[in-house]
Amino acid sequence: MEVTEASDEAVASTLFGDLESAGRGPAAGTTIGHYLAGRLQRGGSGRSGPVFDPATGSESGRVAFASVEEVDLAVATAKEAQHGWARTSLSKRTEVMFSFRHLLHQHREELARLVTREHGKVLSDALGEVARGLENVEFACGLGQLLKGGHSLDVSTGVDVHEVRQPLGVVVGITPFNFPVMVPLWMLAGAIACGNAFVLKPSEKDPSASLLMAELFSRAGLPPGVLNVVHGDSLAVNRLLEHPDVAAVSFVGSTAVARHVYRTAANQGKRVQALGGAKNHMVVMPDADLAVAADAAVSAAYGSAGERCMAISVVVAVGEVADPLRAAIIDRIQRL
Repeated sequence: MEVTEASDEAVASTLFGDLESAGRGPAAGTTIGHYLAGRLQRGGSGRSGPVFDPATGSESGRVAFASVEEVDLAVATAKEAQHGWARTSLSKRTEVMFSFRHLLHQHREELARLVTREHGKVLSDALGEVARGLENVEFACGLGQLLKGGHSLDVSTGVDVHEVRQPLGVVVGITPFNFPVMVPLWMLAGAIACGNAFVLKPSEKDPSASLLMAELFSRAGLPPGVLNVVHGDSLAVNRLLEHPDVAAVSFVGSTAVARHVYRTAANQGKRVQALGGAKNHMVVMPDADLAVAADAAVSAAYGSAGERCMAISVVVAVGEVADPLRAAIIDRIQRL
């Protein structure tokens, strides 16, 4: 597939209209809409929430909150598009995935700047997040080899076994604010490569990166409706969990919400992946390398503003290492 090159400004104008360049996010006062059937939609519920610039605390825009009807439209759009996408050859799907990977790499800085603008992690950290997301797309580019079925002869007397792998249908991803690029790509890259359609409900705190990824996927040749993005709060989430045409749900977030997601979706007979909070303790023994331990503690506690799933929120110092470890940590914090 030939990938059409376009300027950063062209990509941004597709999404936000009046931006001077990509990566800045929506202009102040702009309401960020949904992405349905390959197009940006303004949203018509009349409900919205604030998006803040973490550097200043000022409101940088609003994000539309989907109504039940808008969620239903997203699922219906995905369901209709999925039939054709599932019948698309593996070679064609792989072609689209490689093109998406190319565009994602090409526009990684714009994505990173959107993350910095709305989430607040420094640009180098945001670029690292995009790189981790790219790794998932690269894995998905090779999924064609893993989608082959199997055939086992005579597993029992006169019994052969055939294994056929088929897409599920419409898959939903509900993703957190701390990794607005990486976590959605964990989910949607594999699901789409396997022939499913995908509805993404990203965090309403940093919604713009999801729209740029959807636009890049569209430019890579993904048919309209295979990937849709709806923004919202618990109303949108609960409708997605209960919707009869949603076959599977993947979630990353707090433990309390993970329990709710699992119970609600599983009770509807859906496949569910619900990943809850994952904060950690770090135990430092008396014979530990003090410099290494202090570096690790500070990096884990303060990297990405302490908002990584694997962040260390408690350091347990054993015995006499406590005072020198505390001093080493304070010294490093002062130099951040």
